[in-house]
Amino acid sequence: MAEAQIVLSHSQDSGIVAIASGEQYPWAHTALAESGFRRGDDGVYHLPADGNRTTMADLITCAERHRTSVHTSSRRFIGDAGRDLALQLPGQWDTSVEIYSHPAWQEDLVPWIWDSGELGRALQNERIPYAATLTDTEHGTTLLFVERPGHQLGYLIGAFGPDGLDEGHGDPHAPRSIVLPPFAGRAAQALTERYLPAYERAIHARRTSAVAAALESIRSELDTWQATIAADPDSDATPFSAAALGAASEEFLDHSFRRFLAVVAHAPTLIDRCRPANSPWPGDAAALSRLANAVVLFNDVVHTSHGPSREHRARAWPAIETWLTHGEIFLRQARVSAPHRPSVLPLAGAARSPHRSR
Repeated sequence: MAEAQIVLSHSQDSGIVAIASGEQYPWAHTALAESGFRRGDDGVYHLPADGNRTTMADLITCAERHRTSVHTSSRRFIGDAGRDLALQLPGQWDTSVEIYSHPAWQEDLVPWIWDSGELGRALQNERIPYAATLTDTEHGTTLLFVERPGHQLGYLIGAFGPDGLDEGHGDPHAPRSIVLPPFAGRAAQALTERYLPAYERAIHARRTSAVAAALESIRSELDTWQATIAADPDSDATPFSAAALGAASEEFLDHSFRRFLAVVAHAPTLIDRCRPANSPWPGDAAALSRLANAVVLFNDVVHTSHGPSREHRARAWPAIETWLTHGEIFLRQARVSAPHRPSVLPLAGAARSPHRSR
């Protein structure tokens, strides 16, 4: 493959558009500029309708001088395809074009894609110089929409990792990207009925796992601390009085406090979805209420304290202890409360315009 390439495609709004890529992509930029193309804010080059009547032969000749190859895409412009898909989706979606001219930019993208399917593999193994993103303005979901490598038709779509969940690539809870047909209406139906519900369930499972891991870590450290106290007859057996914290107890409280931040980040959303009355354990409602109150208590301690201190970590311990006591009740309720996203599509002829973030 040449060190610099230009890919031409057709846009319904802009006519001929061009995207430059390759390790030496600035060569392609120079060729496009000298041929009369103008670069837009999104990095896409456009051939002005009232320009200097540049022909494709002129562009190819100029590109050859700058050691750049020119390719004509069999697909329409990725920005148009992403926009048309967004128009068919329920809710309001922002769309934008992303350009990864240098291969390293695409590599930088890999850790942020939350996918266990074909899209994740393609980003690691195939050259994808451009994409479209679709962002749900209400829920914050951002999707990556790319041409399916190795195929003349069809697209791949997957998601970026949601806010608050650091893991992207390699996360076993990640949803699987899906293949979309080149027809906006049918693509929107597949996305809405298949991918988005799976994505929401994956987030739910990932948040539940994060809470479970945090509680397990705190329990493990609690066992270690209790063993340390039992082995030392001079240790304070009740270390959670801020006036008498030993080094081991203070370290334990500090670690527990930090681990519990994951519970505070993820549990409220999960608790809101729990419906104990509709579960096999309707009596869990009281425990869930105590757990919700414990999160509020913990937040009150955090926001009424001036910086990290042994006192406010000790004051936060009752909230953590409540979760250690009733955490399993929460987890069983969360696991039977996976969400189901509505799959109602708007009328295909509805006139809407997605906002553009670029």
